Amino acid sequence: MRTVWMRACRFVVPLTALLLPIPSIAAEASGAPAQAPVFTLGSVDVHARRGTSPVVAETVLDAEQIQSLDRNTVGEAVNVLPGVSLARNSRNEDMVYLRGFDARQVPVFLDGIPLYVPYDGYVDFARFTTFDLAQIQVANGGASLLYGPNILGGAINLVSRRPQQPFEGDMRVGMADGGERKAAINLGGRHGDWYYQLGWSLLKADDFPLPDGFQDYKRTPTDTGSARQNADREDRRFSVKLGYTPREGDEYALGYARQDGRKGNPVYTGTARSGIRYWRWPYWDKDSLYFIGNTQLGANTTLRTRAYRDTYGNRLEAYTDGSYSVPLENSSFPSIYDDRTLGASLTLANTSLQRHALQLAVHYKQDEHEERNPRSPTKDYRDVTTSVALEDRIALTATSDLRVGIGHDRREARRVYQWPTGSADATNAVLEYVQQIAPDQQWYASAARRTRFPTIKDRYSARMGAALPNPDLKPEHANHLELGLRGQWWAGSQLQASLFHSRIDDLIQNAVVASNTCGGSTCNQAQNIGRARHVGVELGLHQQLGDRWNLEGSYTWLRRTNLENPDVALLDSPRQRLFLAADWQMLPELRLQATLEAEQGRKVSYADTSRPVRALPGFGVLGLKANWMPRADLGFDLGVRNVGDKWYELADGYPMPGRTWFANASWSF
Repeated sequence: MRTVWMRACRFVVPLTALLLPIPSIAAEASGAPAQAPVFTLGSVDVHARRGTSPVVAETVLDAEQIQSLDRNTVGEAVNVLPGVSLARNSRNEDMVYLRGFDARQVPVFLDGIPLYVPYDGYVDFARFTTFDLAQIQVANGGASLLYGPNILGGAINLVSRRPQQPFEGDMRVGMADGGERKAAINLGGRHGDWYYQLGWSLLKADDFPLPDGFQDYKRTPTDTGSARQNADREDRRFSVKLGYTPREGDEYALGYARQDGRKGNPVYTGTARSGIRYWRWPYWDKDSLYFIGNTQLGANTTLRTRAYRDTYGNRLEAYTDGSYSVPLENSSFPSIYDDRTLGASLTLANTSLQRHALQLAVHYKQDEHEERNPRSPTKDYRDVTTSVALEDRIALTATSDLRVGIGHDRREARRVYQWPTGSADATNAVLEYVQQIAPDQQWYASAARRTRFPTIKDRYSARMGAALPNPDLKPEHANHLELGLRGQWWAGSQLQASLFHSRIDDLIQNAVVASNTCGGSTCNQAQNIGRARHVGVELGLHQQLGDRWNLEGSYTWLRRTNLENPDVALLDSPRQRLFLAADWQMLPELRLQATLEAEQGRKVSYADTSRPVRALPGFGVLGLKANWMPRADLGFDLGVRNVGDKWYELADGYPMPGRTWFANASWSF
C-alpha cells in the first residue's frame, strides 16, 4: 500500500496541473467555525469595505478557513494559498516564499504595522500563531504602494479581530504527538461607542515524531530514537485592543501584542561533513504597541493615522556537542539582539473627483539594532526610512477600473558602529486594469516596479569573520507583469488563474573580493551583482459539489532563473506545489476532511564544497480529520497529519515530522 501511495504522488502534481485551477481557500461547509469579525482599520486600503479589498493583487485567508484546516502558525496557514511555499532552514525557522521572493522581500505586517526584524529583515513564521487573527491578507508584486517601502515581492498583513456583540469569544484546546499542546481564548465586546478585544494563546511541544525509515547519517548520530531531539518549542502570545467609535466614519484603536518564544534547533542529520550546529534560543520575544485612527474629514475625505513602537529581543546560544551542557564561548556566541522600531504613517483618502478614489500615504520608520556579546564590543546601528506614495483608483466605465500609483522611498543610515553611513533612494510604481465581464467574472492585467533596501545585515555583517561589509549596497529592483482572471465560471465554483513574470535586477549576492581581513587573501562581500527572472502560473479553485461536498485547491508552477549565472541555482522554492482539501458533510453534525500537499523540484544548499546544491525528492503528504459538532457552538476534532509517515525534507538534513495524531476541542460564545 505504501509503495502504491509513493508512486501515485509522482504523478499527482503534473496531472493536477492540467486539470485543476486554484483560488483563495474557502471553507463553507455547515458546522464550520464561526467567522471572526474583521478589524477594518487593519487593512492598508482606506476605501476597502469591511473584510474585503478591491485590490486584485490581494488574496484573503480568513479565521474560519485557518481553523478548519488546523493551521496553528502563520507559516502553515499561508502555505495553502497559490504562489506560496514554505521552507524550513538550518536555524529551525519557517521561511515563507511568495512567487520565489523570500521574507526580506515580502515583509509581514500586523494591522498594517511592519513587524519584520530590523537587523536582517527576516521573521520566523513559526513564531506567529493564528489564534487571535481574523484574516491574513497576502499581496503579490502588484500590491498597493500604501504598504510602504521594501515590498519587492509583495506583503503579508495579519489582521486582528473586532467585536460586534456586547460579549463574544471562543476557546480552543488541543494536543498532538510529540507532547504538542495548545490553548487559546479570545474575548471581546461592544458597549456604546467603545469596544475591547483580548486574546491569549499557548503553543508548545517537546519534540516531534520521526518518519518511517529515517536515518541520522552523522558520524556521531544525535537522533537514534523515534522522536526528533532538540526540537522543543514554546510560544505564548497576548493581545489586547481598545477601540472608540464616536460617530459614523470615525474610529480609534489602541492595540498591544506580546509574544514570548523559545526553541531548540534540531541537529543536521545529512551526509555532509560540515554545518553541524548545536544551538538553542532561550528567548525569541517581540512586542508591538500601536495606535490606528480613522477620521472622516467631510463627506469625501478620510484620514487614517498609524503610530507604533515595536521591540524584538533574541538570544542564541551554541554548545560543543549534543549534550547541550558545555557552551561554545567565542566572539560570536552567545549572540544577543536588541532591536527597536518607531514609526508612523498617514493615509489621506479623497473621492471628491468624479470617478476617482485618491489615496496619499506618508511613512516614517526608525530602526535600531544593538548586538551584544560578552567578549566583543557592543555594535549598534540606526536606519531611518521614509516613503511617500500616491494611488488613484479610476472608474473608466461602469465595468472597468484602472489603479495607478507612484511612490518614492529613502533610507538613511544614521548610526553604524564603525562603518561609514550612507543613504539610498528608490522609486516604485503600479498600474492595474480590471475588466468586469459579468457581475461575478473579471479579468485583469497589471505591471509594477518595486524595490527593497538592503538590510543592516546585508550591508555591515562580517558573517563571523568570513565577509567584508559593504556600506554602499544599493536597493534591489523588480519589474512585475501579471495577467489573470477570477470569478464564478460555472455553478458552485470560484476560480482564479494568473500568469506572472518578474525580472529582478541588482539582486544582492555574495562575491569574492581580494582582502586580507578575513584570515586569508580573499573575503566574501554582498554586492548588487545578481539578475534573476521568476515566471509562473497560479491556479485556484473552490468548488461546491451538491449539498455535502466542498473541494478546494491551489496549484503553482514556478521557474526561477539566475540570469547572471544560469549554472547557479536559486534555492528553497519548489518548481511545482499543490494543495488540495476535500470536505464531506457526512451527517449534520459530522464533517470529514482530507488534505493533500505535494511538491516537486525544490533545490537547497548542501554543506559540501564539492557539491553546494542538492535537489530534494518530491513528495506527497496526506492528512485526515473528523470534525464532530454536537451543538452549533461546540466542536471536537480528531485527525492525523502525514498519514503515510513519509520521510520528506524542506532543507537538506532536516526531516519534517512523521505521522502525527492530534485532537482539538473548541467552544464559541
